[in-house]
Amino acid sequence: MANIVTRNASRRADIVGTLTPGAPRTAGALPVRRRRRRAFARLAPAAAPLVALLCAAPGPAQELPPEAGFNTYGTPGLIDMPTARSRRDGELAFTLSHFRNQTRSTLTFQVTPRLSASFRYANLYDIRPGGPDGAVVDFRFDRSFSLQYRLFEETATRPAVAVGLNDFLGTGLYSSEYVVASKTFSDRLRVTGGLGWGRLGTEGGFTNPLGILGDRFEDRPERDSGLGGEVRTAQWFRGDAALFGGLEWQATDRLTLLAEYSSDAYPNEDGAAFDRRSPLNFGAQYDLRPGITLGLNYLYGAEFGAQVTFATDPATRPFGSGRGAAPPPVVPRGPASAADLGWDLGAAAPGLRDRAAAALAAEGVRLHAFDLRRTHLRIEIENLRYRATAQAVGRTARALTGLLPASVETLTVVPVFDGVAGSAITIRRSDLEELEFAYDNVWASFARARIEGARPAESPVPGRYPRFETRIEPYISPSLFDPDAPIRADAGIALGAEWEPAPGWLIAGRVQKKVIGNLDESDRPSTSVLPRVRSEFNIYDREGDPALTELSANYFFQPRENLYGRLSFGYLERMFGGVSGELLWKEVESPLALGLEVNYVKQRDFDQGFGFRDYEVATGHASLYWDMGNGFHTQVDAGRYLAGDWGATLTVDREFANGWRVGAFATLTDVPFDDFGEGSFDKGLRLTIPLDWITGQEDRRSVSTVIRPVQRDGGQRLDVDHRLYEKIREAHRTGLREDWGRFWR
Repeated sequence: MANIVTRNASRRADIVGTLTPGAPRTAGALPVRRRRRRAFARLAPAAAPLVALLCAAPGPAQELPPEAGFNTYGTPGLIDMPTARSRRDGELAFTLSHFRNQTRSTLTFQVTPRLSASFRYANLYDIRPGGPDGAVVDFRFDRSFSLQYRLFEETATRPAVAVGLNDFLGTGLYSSEYVVASKTFSDRLRVTGGLGWGRLGTEGGFTNPLGILGDRFEDRPERDSGLGGEVRTAQWFRGDAALFGGLEWQATDRLTLLAEYSSDAYPNEDGAAFDRRSPLNFGAQYDLRPGITLGLNYLYGAEFGAQVTFATDPATRPFGSGRGAAPPPVVPRGPASAADLGWDLGAAAPGLRDRAAAALAAEGVRLHAFDLRRTHLRIEIENLRYRATAQAVGRTARALTGLLPASVETLTVVPVFDGVAGSAITIRRSDLEELEFAYDNVWASFARARIEGARPAESPVPGRYPRFETRIEPYISPSLFDPDAPIRADAGIALGAEWEPAPGWLIAGRVQKKVIGNLDESDRPSTSVLPRVRSEFNIYDREGDPALTELSANYFFQPRENLYGRLSFGYLERMFGGVSGELLWKEVESPLALGLEVNYVKQRDFDQGFGFRDYEVATGHASLYWDMGNGFHTQVDAGRYLAGDWGATLTVDREFANGWRVGAFATLTDVPFDDFGEGSFDKGLRLTIPLDWITGQEDRRSVSTVIRPVQRDGGQRLDVDHRLYEKIREAHRTGLREDWGRFWR
């Protein structure tokens, strides 16, 4: 099964209408006349019937779950309003909600136990982007981001308290901020109350209490929807504020009843998309099964709505430790014979090497080099099967215990990637014999292992080179957020081939042929004023069938310990070909690494054959990699991009022990926002799911997707394969430590 890479649409959405200066009661404009009223007085009588309704709910007493539910915006909340509760650490959830003329699709990730982040895509009909007095727009796509951070945990005497930002990078349609508190009063009842600004300050608004800090907080600056993507901090927590609140009642172990008072007046939709009659909302959420929740809501005295949430915890494994074959047992040594003392190892070594190669091949490991001494074996291996390098090392060590003479006490296993040695992991054979069934064998075996930098790879075993391999596999190429069709995709068959003529050399090629799909149906022209290095990708989709997506020669080398290199030339990706060179410095013990990449490339023809277009560019980056611990990884790339712009990209990923990876990136360059176009700068999310998590079978491959709100030409980097850091990192101490739990698997 091929890697799935989501390419992101650069189809520019038609944004019709802007916020009208002076339009009353909109989140992004100043009110014509302030309405100061006692919001508490309004909230109390409104909430009274809700309390009566919930207290009458049937069912036995059930304990409220510790985590929050999801509201219609796909964030931790009640019905439309937020709560101060969070989801389980690391959880990834997708929520689809709909009520009259409003459909929202939201991806939410619980980044840390306190921080959640959401990306939302809304389909809106009959709205007034300029507020109640603005012109009605028949249809509009809207993309937005939300963040929520829990400031305080709930205690016996104190509620949980959180602060949040909505639509802080989008066009501002949902722009709002809030502070919210939630308190559990019994096993069945939880109460939430909060204070909102912006869109959450449009119902029952009153003078901003933060005005005591300065007059600037009393007025909310106008926000022009513009290109989107800009962070408008000048609006945060400014203008009228309003109260909101609600109740959660756990009726049964699966059913939760909710009621809330909303501070959102729906200024852009009321009277156009639907007729809002009340600030009260009522809802029910039912846990159909773990990870799937259904919701039914009655909203604003006017409309019924429904929602569904699919949630998964990347830290878990559907198949436990996996469905692969059991590892070979550790074979304890018996009394040593004269031969075992090492007097004739030289004569026995070739036969032993061949038996070791066969035993490792049965475990999905290829033998690269074999150096046997009287008491020590240094063996170089290539991991063909296991996502975790530590598991390949463990399988190698266990398989060898049944083959080696009793005199061999230490094993040094060197993982090799494309002919380059990653690290040298030395294990005592007596430790394997002692710890195989020990209660703390994972921790103890890692503590006793010696992990050091590896010298360049040894001479390979006879028959290792040359090697030629082909494969046929399915592929799918989705494209998201096209304004003409939010979801497009192609699926087909890909033929790949690899030839390794000598150590360090890899000749790779890939051709794909579409079987079904609609990527070629997009005919929206690029409006970019920059060199069109990415924004004409719909033409590549239309004309590249079949397509030669890669045909490259790559040479990997290791000038010295801790220094690694790569040279690549040919058709490097589907849009560019040329020459690419990379150097990476990384010490085996260090969480830091430094990289330098330089490329000179030319744009390929749209049909992705052997021809080129006129555009060519020199590009390259200096990179800093930082393993922050606890699964967090940060990467900073600074340099020149494909459109000739200069800038930097910040990427932050969270990686789980089972191989899941969720991250976000943002690129700022010297291209002005107006020249960049819609979105203002390049940004997005990325997700990697390992295939062994999906199938339970050992597999090094993964399914990857990159989600961009919009694809433009600024901040675009060459998409060359075979970069060094991820190959090398997994064989160094930090990578091995994260996966050492699979050493004994």
